[in-house]
Amino acid sequence: MALQPKKIIIDTDPGIDDAMAIFLALRSPEIEVIALTTIYGNVYTTLATRNALHLLEVAGRTDIPVVEGSHVTLTKGTKLRIADFVHGADGLGNQNFPPPKGKPLEDSAAAYLVQQAKENPGKITVVALGPLTNIALAVQLDPEFYKNIGQIVILGGAFAVNGNVNPAAEANIFGDPDAADVVFTSGADILAVGINVTHQVVLTDSDREKLASSNGNFAQYLNKILDVYFSYHREAYNTKGVYLHDPTALLAAIDPSLVTCMEGIVRVQTNGITRGITILYNKQKRFGEITEWSNKPSVKVAVTVDAPRVVKLVMDRLMDS
Repeated sequence: MALQPKKIIIDTDPGIDDAMAIFLALRSPEIEVIALTTIYGNVYTTLATRNALHLLEVAGRTDIPVVEGSHVTLTKGTKLRIADFVHGADGLGNQNFPPPKGKPLEDSAAAYLVQQAKENPGKITVVALGPLTNIALAVQLDPEFYKNIGQIVILGGAFAVNGNVNPAAEANIFGDPDAADVVFTSGADILAVGINVTHQVVLTDSDREKLASSNGNFAQYLNKILDVYFSYHREAYNTKGVYLHDPTALLAAIDPSLVTCMEGIVRVQTNGITRGITILYNKQKRFGEITEWSNKPSVKVAVTVDAPRVVKLVMDRLMDS
């Protein structure tokens, strides 16, 4: 008997690699994308919503709802760090696409997440590709959310490596450290896919040439928006390629065998010079004192990734579209 596709909600801040992940999700028969919820990060939330609606129109999937998320952090912070220097002012490679025809649902992203988890207990996976504000709000909105949600796959954290915002912090966690700490300690089934693994997954210049030579709709679209992303990586990392952060997290949600994990408690520093740093306590040492680490639930953190397999899946699915 064929397995039912896994129901996925993508919480996203599109974003060039978000666009890749969304297209990849729509080309993956193992999953059913039931909604996109939006959050600030690569762009402000209003533009994230516009870009999500636009991408679904490009994909011919306007049947999938878009639900707008929070415009501020969990602590009501409004001085948001937006990565327009990575993705372009419009988030999609400075292509200035025409506005989408569609509109988001009236609901808030947090309320929508709570409702979907209640109606489908244990069956919804949230793939969180931006700061974790919407998910933290859902945790606060419903005490049972952590039980009702099937899994939360988080693109975020820099476990035992330098961050990509500063030496301590990765961008999504840095975007709302308080929200991240709430989510990591919520008790939900969590898999964190950090830049310690996504920096091993590279789409090279030659891979991009293959995309350019494909007649596929998604491949052609992505080739068009990738210039800004490649330029940023050349300047920031001196590399001839781009990191496939969001596609790696999306594929790990589909096929967990692509990563190996450690389990332990994750806490997030919420202030000071290391604001946004993610620390994994592997529970190998038993401490005597009762502290902020005591009696917290464990999560899974990806520590290795089958990078060649991830790149092959991305290329195969996006070329054939």
